[in-house]
Amino acid sequence: MPNVPAFLSYVIVTTFTPGPNNIMSMSNSSRYGFKKSIFFNIGVFFGFFIIINLCNIFSMTLINLIPTIKPIMTFIGATYILWLAWKTFKSKPINDNNGTIKNHTNTFIYGLLLQFANPKVILYAITTVSTFIVPYYSSIFILLLFALFLSTMSFISTCCWALFGSIFQSFLAENVKIINIIMSLLLVYCAISLFF
Repeated sequence: MPNVPAFLSYVIVTTFTPGPNNIMSMSNSSRYGFKKSIFFNIGVFFGFFIIINLCNIFSMTLINLIPTIKPIMTFIGATYILWLAWKTFKSKPINDNNGTIKNHTNTFIYGLLLQFANPKVILYAITTVSTFIVPYYSSIFILLLFALFLSTMSFISTCCWALFGSIFQSFLAENVKIINIIMSLLLVYCAISLFF
């Protein structure tokens, strides 16, 4: 069984920190209203669910074909998490007023397809599945439950950013250093706990 506090810390920190999904959700909500932007969030949910399941298949195949790969996958996952901790520590607040977001980004298909071009989601899915899930579970039903849980967390995150985007944005801007330190330390804890 994985270290549950480390798993949940990693999921919460990574899911709720700024990224393309959360920023687009906040932007859509501020431009179209929450109700009209909800289809984007639903698209994110389904795209995320597909990505997690593809990572489940990929990781299960690797572990079944090469059982000795688990320590390598753990090391790569821990390294990536430490890199995320460093990037989180050094990050600055994101300003979405640069005019790069195009019109009609509040659709289901846009949210779905964004997942396949979103490096944060792809790396998050690979790291989470290969480090916290597949080394401990092999049941298809359990893997689907994890995919559903992670997709739901993503949906909750995008909805929170949509509902409270302006509050989060100003709060992050005012307290960016403290928040970055706390999130970075949680990620370092996650990386270290993978080896115990």
